[in-house]
Amino acid sequence: MRLDATDQQLINFFQRDLPVCERPYEAMSRQLGIAEDELIQRLQSLQDNQVLSRVGPVFEHSQAGASLLAAVAAPHEQLDLVAARINRAPGVNHNYAREHTYNLWFVMTAPDEETLDERLDELEHQLRLPILRLPMVQAYHIDLSFEIDWEALP
Repeated sequence: MRLDATDQQLINFFQRDLPVCERPYEAMSRQLGIAEDELIQRLQSLQDNQVLSRVGPVFEHSQAGASLLAAVAAPHEQLDLVAARINRAPGVNHNYAREHTYNLWFVMTAPDEETLDERLDELEHQLRLPILRLPMVQAYHIDLSFEIDWEALP
């Protein structure tokens, strides 16, 4: 997929600092000088073409409830099945495979610690696999946004 100048600006401008307002896409579209529905269509196209994997805010999770990193050692032949089940669980916001004994890692969130424990217990019961629970001990902020040199890309 070839990205035009507007797609490139959309990606560069909003890797961070999404507008926090009632109509964030409208505010974004004004900054880019396009209509809100065009901005939404562009975002959808970027996701459909796997240029973007996610559009949404990142917030300080400790201010919004409870969360933790978890891992499961899924049998290799059931990896996709187990991953699909994890993805359907409430509060799972991402899930990824790793080359390790614990080969599926995910983050689960909940409104509070009690609900988080209940969700993990239920998922563990459904999977019939033990879940390694890794609560955060120390928070670190890593800014994953970066300017893209569009001219250097093929």
